Amino acid sequence: MRKVTFGLCCAVFLATTAGAQVKKSEYSKSRYKVTKISRSKASVVCPVFEDSEYPYQGIGLKFGDPFALAYKFYPNKNWSFAVDAGKAASGLYNKYYRSLYNTYLPDTLSSEESINYLAHKAQPDWLVEAKFLYQWDAEKISKGLQLYAGLGWQWRLTTLEYNYNYVDGFSESLFGSFTETRFTYGPTVILGFEYSYFTLPLSAFIEVEWYTDVLLDPGYNRFQGGVGLRYVF
Repeated sequence: MRKVTFGLCCAVFLATTAGAQVKKSEYSKSRYKVTKISRSKASVVCPVFEDSEYPYQGIGLKFGDPFALAYKFYPNKNWSFAVDAGKAASGLYNKYYRSLYNTYLPDTLSSEESINYLAHKAQPDWLVEAKFLYQWDAEKISKGLQLYAGLGWQWRLTTLEYNYNYVDGFSESLFGSFTETRFTYGPTVILGFEYSYFTLPLSAFIEVEWYTDVLLDPGYNRFQGGVGLRYVF
């Protein structure tokens, strides 16, 4: 009889302990519930979260030289195609445009005549550029960071207005002006980095370029660049 009673007590104790453990486990799970993010939602939170979600597109603005509408197409993880269209930072080219003044003067002036430069302005100063880029991860530096490099081609259309003072040696000097339209193009070499935020479908970038004129002024080179932000979808 004592053995039976002892066995029943042990069974009740074990059942009570097991029930308490189950309740404690359920309480712990409810208290420390882990939030799971589906792949579809993750791709919205971070546009470059999943390699399988390519292609992507991005559109935004670039600030610098030029100030432009910036579009980018990402067919896969490593390759991209970009187009910028906007206005060059004319102030950065002021010295260069000033140096072009003498190239527009007529070569039929007499020794008594002169056309003296007064001022100039560029309006407008448009450009369009297409770029083919290779990108690679730089997550060892920062999560979401990519470096890229590539080649491009740039078309430029500029209207220059020059003001001058004409002197012929006999009468009073005369004020005048003339305009010149320049269309030129050339290749570009691009280097930059891009950072994709994980809380918004945005991509920030900084890039520098090396432009070479091959039409109107062969051999003319200049650094360009800027910062920008694109909405990625």
